[in-house]
Amino acid sequence: MPNKSPKPLRFVLGPGHQFRRESKPEKGTEIVEFAVCLPMVALLLIGIMDFGHAFNLKQQLNNAAREGARFASNQNTSDLTQNTPSSITAVRDVIANYLSNAHLKTCGLATAAPSKAGLTWTYTANSNCPGTLTLTIERGLTTVQNGVTLTLTRVTLQYPFGWRFNRIAQLVAPGATYTSPLIISSNAVMQNLP
Repeated sequence: MPNKSPKPLRFVLGPGHQFRRESKPEKGTEIVEFAVCLPMVALLLIGIMDFGHAFNLKQQLNNAAREGARFASNQNTSDLTQNTPSSITAVRDVIANYLSNAHLKTCGLATAAPSKAGLTWTYTANSNCPGTLTLTIERGLTTVQNGVTLTLTRVTLQYPFGWRFNRIAQLVAPGATYTSPLIISSNAVMQNLP
């Protein structure tokens, strides 16, 4: 049977130039360190994903508002004296379809009824959403450019974005709250074509 020699003791130079025995770390410290770091790492990762999702949502809302304004600028303005003109309903449908095709919640926009103030129609919808989606269509904007008065259409979208960040933040700091939902706004303006 081979002779096993005991491991030699290691001594290190300690404070005051005294030799002391080197201590080994206790077992299980890695698990404790992991348990302490995991919520912070999860908070960082969820935060990165949430901000990326919010940025992507902003781009999709920009596209939806632009498509709505482009469609509205080609619509005839003869029906704008009505309370709910078919051209305004068609703009709402274009935007609702764009949001649906982008796999975003429409919050019931397709069935919402507008409120009217002059040549401005406002739709609000909040079914199955963390907040209220607001669509405003303004058909009577005017501007003067090089002495010529132009009539414009502005489409404004305000979309509620629900953060997942708040649930993870409460693991790290139990009393913390992060404002939710965040309203992400986008608008587009286009000249009405004759």
